[in-house]
Order: sequence, then C-alpha cells, then structure tokens
Amino acid sequence: MPQLGLIAGIASLSYVFWVVGGMEMIERLAYYGVKAVATLYAKDPVSKGGLGVSMDDFGTILATWAMVQCLIPVVTGGLSDRYGYKQTIAVSTVVKICGYLVMAAFPTYYGFFAGAMVLAAGTAVFKPGIQGTLVKATRRENSSMAWGIFYQTVNIGGFLGPLVAGYMRKMEWQYVFLACAGIISLNFLMLFVYTEPGKAERLAKASAEAAAGHVQKSLVSESIAELRKPHVWPYLLIFAGFWFMFNSLFDVLPAYIEDWVDTRDIVTTLFGGHGTDNALVKFFVVMNKDGTEILPEGMLNINALGIMLTCFLFAWLSGQLRAIHSMVLGTLLAALAMFLSGLSTLGWVSVGAIAIFSVGEMMSSPKFSEYIGNFAPSDKKAMYLGFSQIPLAIGWTLEGKIGPRMYDILSSKENFSRALLQEKGLSADDVKAIPQGEAFQHLVELLKLPAHEVTAMLYAAHNPGSIWYIMASVGVVSAIGIAWYGRWVKTLAK
Repeated sequence: MPQLGLIAGIASLSYVFWVVGGMEMIERLAYYGVKAVATLYAKDPVSKGGLGVSMDDFGTILATWAMVQCLIPVVTGGLSDRYGYKQTIAVSTVVKICGYLVMAAFPTYYGFFAGAMVLAAGTAVFKPGIQGTLVKATRRENSSMAWGIFYQTVNIGGFLGPLVAGYMRKMEWQYVFLACAGIISLNFLMLFVYTEPGKAERLAKASAEAAAGHVQKSLVSESIAELRKPHVWPYLLIFAGFWFMFNSLFDVLPAYIEDWVDTRDIVTTLFGGHGTDNALVKFFVVMNKDGTEILPEGMLNINALGIMLTCFLFAWLSGQLRAIHSMVLGTLLAALAMFLSGLSTLGWVSVGAIAIFSVGEMMSSPKFSEYIGNFAPSDKKAMYLGFSQIPLAIGWTLEGKIGPRMYDILSSKENFSRALLQEKGLSADDVKAIPQGEAFQHLVELLKLPAHEVTAMLYAAHNPGSIWYIMASVGVVSAIGIAWYGRWVKTLAK
C-alpha cells in the first residue's frame, strides 16, 4: 500500500491518535522507570538496598514476568474488542499502580516477584486497548507514519523513565517504585479526553446480535480459530527470535555495562578528565554522584533518545520499503549491534552499538505491529494485536531465563571474582560467606589494585563479551526466517 509523504502523513493523524500516544508515553515512562533498573536492583547487594541475588535467580523473575505479560493479551485483546477499549485501559491502570506499590512495600526477592507479576498483568490488559485504538484511528496509507510516531511516543516515555529512576535510586530504591506509581496514575486524566473510535458501531452490532438471539462465541475458541490460519502462526513463531535478541538489551546489557564497560572515555571526551559537577548534566546523562562515570541506565537511554528524536524519519524511510524488507534490514542491524557490544570495553564502542541497535529497532519493531494490524480482520484488530504478544512471550520468556543464566556462566564479574578469590588463597567457605554482589570489592581490597585494573584483568582472563556473539547469531537466524516468510506468503496469496 503506497504511503503518504512525510508531512502529509503527520498531518493526517487524528486527535484520538495523539491522545493514545500520550497515554502510551505516560505508561512507558513509568514502566521503563522500573525495567531500565530492574537488573541493577536485583544485582545490588542487600547492604545497598538491592535484592542481592544472582543473575540466574533474577532470570526466574524475568521469564515469569514475560509469560504473564505476553500471554494474557491473547485473551484480553478479544475482551477489548468486545467490551470497549476505554474500560480495559482504566482497569489496567489501577492494576499497574498496585504492582508498583507492591514493589515499594516489599523490598525482597519475593516482594519484587509479586509486584512484577501484578505489573505484568496490568500491562497485558493495557496494550490491546491502546493498540486497537491506534489501528482504528489510522488508515492503510498513513499506517507506517502512525506506527512510527507511536513508537516515538513510546520512547519519549522510555527516555524519561530511566532519568527519573536514575535520580531516585541514588536516594533509595523504593522511591523508584513510588514515583512510577504516581506517574502511571496520570493516565486517569488522559481518559477524560479519550474517545473510543468505532464505539457506536461496536454497540450497534452488539445490540443487533442480542436482538437476533445471537450467542457470542467463546473468546478462546475464536482466538484459536484465528491463530490456526496458515499466514498467522508461522509469522508469530518466526519473530520470537527477534524478541529473544531484543530483550537482552534491557535484561542483560545493563549488567554487562555495569561490570565491564568503562565509560570514563566518554566523560573525558565530553567534560574533560575531571568529569562534571553540573547537577542538571548529571541528571540528564544519568551519571554517578561524582560526575565521573555514566551509569548503565544512562547508556541504555541512548536507545530511547535516538528513537525519540528520529523515529518519524525512519518511519517515513521504512514506508518506502516493503514491510518484510524493512524488518529483515532492521533485524540484521540489531544483530550487528549485538556483535559490536562484545568487541570492546570502551564506552564509545558501546555507544555506537546501542545507536546501531536503535536504527535496527526502528526499522523492524514498529513494522511488525503495523503488518499484523493491517492483515487483521476489521472487527478483530485488538485480538490480532494481542496475538502479536505471542512471539514476545516466547522470545522474552526464553531470554529471561537463558540470558541471565548465560551471563552467570560467560560474563559475571561476581562469579569470576569469587573464583579468583579462591585462587588467591581464600577457602570455599570464606568465599561463600561473602554476600552476593560484594565479591568484586573483596577482590579489589585483597589485590590492593584500582578497581578498573582488576576489571581489565578479569576481562582479559575470561572474554565475557562472547555472550553477545551468541545474541547476534540469534538475530541473523531470525532475519533469515523473516525473509523466508516474505517469500512464502507471496506464494500463499497466489
């Protein structure tokens, strides 16, 4: 379908599109306020207010979080189509507030686990209503621009969330969760100006069916019938690999940056050898208290910042390509970024990798939702967008458990430090008695060397960047699968 030009595409977007874009931005601001620092919260020792757990244990939370958040929309998408988008968005907001409050009230492994499950359920209810509204508020000729700008609003929230979290966690971890609960509550204000598109038609159809004695089909059987269609389920399965690779950026890369990436070269380039004392700069760049290093959430924010500023341009560019070609190109760029992440500990190399990943994400991720939204039947838009969570469920669930476990084996500075402590003469019992998250500091004290030198020693001995070569391989295989689907679906249509 030919797409409108850049300016015409933006001008064609309706009032309700901008309202749901604002709601998504608020929801993502709160969500990524937690998601961007969840790995760091889990790794932080109890003495510093964190959970003090291994990456493998944290992976259990991530895998369960993924299943709950991504599988529920398979059903709630149909609920949104049947009972109304506004109602499900309102319910989801209440549930999400409860999730953040549980995290704040119970600062333990199981408390965070419970809060994550409640938050996941709320997010699962929220998504289909928002995305269903977007599809009904746009046309085929402006859908690329609509999904691109919508993705841009997602990343405005994704950019601001880590800024808030990075500031709050310097005071106390619980403030992160309380701030996010307050932020998501702002969506109640947005609901006052929200108008559901197609509501009159939905109510008229329901009334006519009731008058005719029509019995509605079970949502489960209706969903299964749609999923069995030959062009639907292969598409969903193939994209699972993309989401496996994608989620490692948020679940594993923060730990990798914290353990191995030296951001002092970035600070020296931008602010000089002594860093900066400017509080505003430290807030927006997300730096440590001394202004000498950039925190992991600040590095990851390059992703959201780049998308926030440029996604409408890449939406226009991807609109000039066939959807499959755009998704293949984007997936290959993301795979390249994964490979580069493992090549060096230099901060600027990590910046380049994250920037390349962001371009790949803009070329592929919005296109995936646009593609499935366009081939969905007109009365099942939210249902199909609920289906779009299935590959995310598969990919994120597998990555949520496998990624952190691989990190513990291939890349964990904590585990490498414990092994070297034993080599240097500490007994196994003495090493075991060291609280989780504090082994590296004990090693630094034992060796009487600067922390950066000890890090370089461990990196040279273990090559922890190899984890990213595995992630890149998953991306390449996914790109091949997407290209195959494009060819196969053409033959299916003949």
